[in-house]
Amino acid sequence: MTCKPLADTSHRPRLRMNPPSAPLHIVLVNPEIPQNTGNIARICAATGAHLHLVGTLGFAIDDKAVRRAGLDYWHLVRVFRHDDFDAFLHDTRLSQPPLLFTTAATTTYLQAPFHPGCALIFGAESCGLPDDITAAWPASQYGIPTLSRSVRSLNLSNAVSIATYKALEITGAFHGAALGV
Repeated sequence: MTCKPLADTSHRPRLRMNPPSAPLHIVLVNPEIPQNTGNIARICAATGAHLHLVGTLGFAIDDKAVRRAGLDYWHLVRVFRHDDFDAFLHDTRLSQPPLLFTTAATTTYLQAPFHPGCALIFGAESCGLPDDITAAWPASQYGIPTLSRSVRSLNLSNAVSIATYKALEITGAFHGAALGV
């Protein structure tokens, strides 16, 4: 079976969500893989979330792989660059504790107190969040359960997708979602 190219579907109605009352903050601490960051940028473009890149990046932000993974959506994303996590906290002045996503969590993301404008914090692909960040918020750590011990974690962009869409569901962005152009 072969796949034929998609016809122009720009005229077709698509399911659209309501704009969130306050944008989510997707925070990547020391991200290493440009394709993951590009995919996450596309999630941010699709949901109105702000993307925060914190600390050392394992790639140049203008890297072709990042642009390719984000396709032509970069102009739709509010991207913020912070030297370290303290700078992120200072710059954003969060009203609630950040929600940390880590494989060390004992509480599922389904129990996270998502609220409009919340910050979802994710660590580097190879080592997760730094110890000083997890130590500062021991009660704000959430995980995404997996079936097998041999799978230690999900791909970063998949984890961001799961948490982002759950946050949007909980905060009401899907209430009254409708077909639109």
